[in-house]
Amino acid sequence: MPDARAEFDSVYRRHLPAVSAYLARRVASDEVEDLAADVFAIAWRKRDAVTPGEELPWLYRIASYQVANLRRRAAVRASALALFAAPDSAPPADTFIDRDPELAAAWRQLSTTHREVLALVVLDGATVAEAAIALGVSANALSIRLHRAKRALAEQLGGPRREQAGDAADAPDERSAGTAT
Repeated sequence: MPDARAEFDSVYRRHLPAVSAYLARRVASDEVEDLAADVFAIAWRKRDAVTPGEELPWLYRIASYQVANLRRRAAVRASALALFAAPDSAPPADTFIDRDPELAAAWRQLSTTHREVLALVVLDGATVAEAAIALGVSANALSIRLHRAKRALAEQLGGPRREQAGDAADAPDERSAGTAT
């Protein structure tokens, strides 16, 4: 048992800052410490289920379940009190984006799936493999989602359209086709 405790202690010390940062971008600051403790308590109980080297994405997945549970409890509490659902009390992962109004507007137009994939890879610094484990999909599926999320964000920002990217370089321009002499 001392070896398991020492190994877990190492995982805890190595990944607590990342898990806390992940949680801080998703819940109120006064909830982070308790949720992080819950994440590691669950991780301790289920430590045999993790593949060595995949601890962080596994912890992200546990954390995502804890955030969902917290939000469900809040919704049940609110409905039990016959109140309207209150908005999240914590700033979302995309709070920093509010400094750029154009980026903020584009971010809000993205689907929840696109925002979560971009948040995991860009904001949390997860690799594609780690994010795939955290979301419970294959690395290939995550790569596709990430590509689509980036493309959607670029489109929302008015990024390069297909014609500008060279896809239409071989196609005749509709404007010049009618003016040819």
